[in-house]
Amino acid sequence: MKKNKIEVEVKENIIEESSNSELKEESLTEEKQENPTPASVENEEIQKLKNENAELNDRLMRKIAEFENYKKRTEIETANLLRYSGEFLIKKLLPVIDDFERSLKFVNDPGKDPDSVLSGLALVYEKLMKTLSEQGISKIEALNKPFDVDYHEAVLQQPTSEVEPLTVINEIETGYLYKDRVIRHTKVIVSSPVPVNE
Repeated sequence: MKKNKIEVEVKENIIEESSNSELKEESLTEEKQENPTPASVENEEIQKLKNENAELNDRLMRKIAEFENYKKRTEIETANLLRYSGEFLIKKLLPVIDDFERSLKFVNDPGKDPDSVLSGLALVYEKLMKTLSEQGISKIEALNKPFDVDYHEAVLQQPTSEVEPLTVINEIETGYLYKDRVIRHTKVIVSSPVPVNE
């Protein structure tokens, strides 16, 4: 009986020790989870940074691709805009060209009155000037105005006492403005002082 009692005590001690060791292992595991080793913390941070880096790299690549597509699309749109920029004006000029063609057919008819041909051409000219004016094109008025190098090109000076020196006295070729820009200077004859005979 004593022997059995000792065996029971030994078994209880063994069970107690094993449960104590299990508790110690559990507490160590909990401590490890609560207080991870510096190496495991470092590995977790490295992995986290690698993931963030991969995500940022992916976003960057997508933005680069989007920008390249935008750039190509913009280049194509700009090229088309430049290529077909005159289309609107050309469409406006086509009816004027049609009128000129009809006038030319009318001129070649020998039985037509020259005055009616002339008035028809004047109407076509007015239509053309109106179309150009609607697009921002206007004549540079030069006659009897002071010579201005920004708008006029002097091709000749003519002595006269009728007007002040450097006044435009004749237009050889009309100049034009497109909005506020000179697209062709007016070629003019400018007055100069009459030389005094000594």
